[in-house]
Amino acid sequence: MVDTTSTTTPEQPASARISGKVAVITGGASGMGRATVERFVHEGASVVVGDLNAETGQQVLDWAAAAGCGDRVRFTRTDVSVEEDVAALVDLAVGSFGRLDIMFNNAGIGGAFGPITEIDVDDWDRTFAILVRSVFLGTKHAAKVLIDQGSGGSIINTASIAGLGGGAGPQAYSAAKSAVENLSVATALELAPHRIRVNSICPGIIFTPLMHLGNEAQAEEVIAELQPWPDRGEGSDIAAMALFLASDESSFVTGQAHVVDGGLLAAGPRIHGRLHASRNLHRMAGIAFGSTGQTASVRRL
Repeated sequence: MVDTTSTTTPEQPASARISGKVAVITGGASGMGRATVERFVHEGASVVVGDLNAETGQQVLDWAAAAGCGDRVRFTRTDVSVEEDVAALVDLAVGSFGRLDIMFNNAGIGGAFGPITEIDVDDWDRTFAILVRSVFLGTKHAAKVLIDQGSGGSIINTASIAGLGGGAGPQAYSAAKSAVENLSVATALELAPHRIRVNSICPGIIFTPLMHLGNEAQAEEVIAELQPWPDRGEGSDIAAMALFLASDESSFVTGQAHVVDGGLLAAGPRIHGRLHASRNLHRMAGIAFGSTGQTASVRRL
């Protein structure tokens, strides 16, 4: 079945900024990742999508086929915490399209939650594996290809405003996203001599299924209360920032955390425990897997 939720079209505009480039996008089958896949294809790029959810991954392929750009989109089921899967994802890009120009390490989950005294160590480790090890692996294998090609490139990592201060997310998620931002800075310095840019994007509240969990009206009420900017953040807002960082327009930009949050961080976020999905977290502990297709594990305290 073709997913008809897309609002973008595949026609390449005259001013396409990444036309002919090849991108790998993890977590590209839903939410911010899916929006970025569509935007990159719209701009003339070829895209390899890695995602753990095979069902939503097939929806991306169906969209591409219906839009007449199926020859520029590939999908493979990927566990971003497994090195062999990430290496295969990069290899698929090179094997299918002959090169790699852009690596967007975007896949993520909500991760471990609950009082710090109740969080299971395996849930904590799994959270870091998916949110941090994945970025290390994506950077490692993309950098190998980009260095060998000798023509530079762009590595983009999804961090979060939760990693830039307290009050914007659970402990494990916030700590992991802080690690992503710091890893982005460290690798930006290391890869700069090769003209490989490394930047992170720090979203605020972005209106995706992972965020509203089907309760859109309640989510919009919370956004209106917390966020200074009157319009809600959409996946397309993250895609627009990713496009800038992927294109040559950001050729002198590296090692930076780019906040896309409607002024939420500036206002001093007090999000954790106020969104619908997190209001009773002090009474529960477990791990949430977002849109991966895996079932959350929850213990009531």
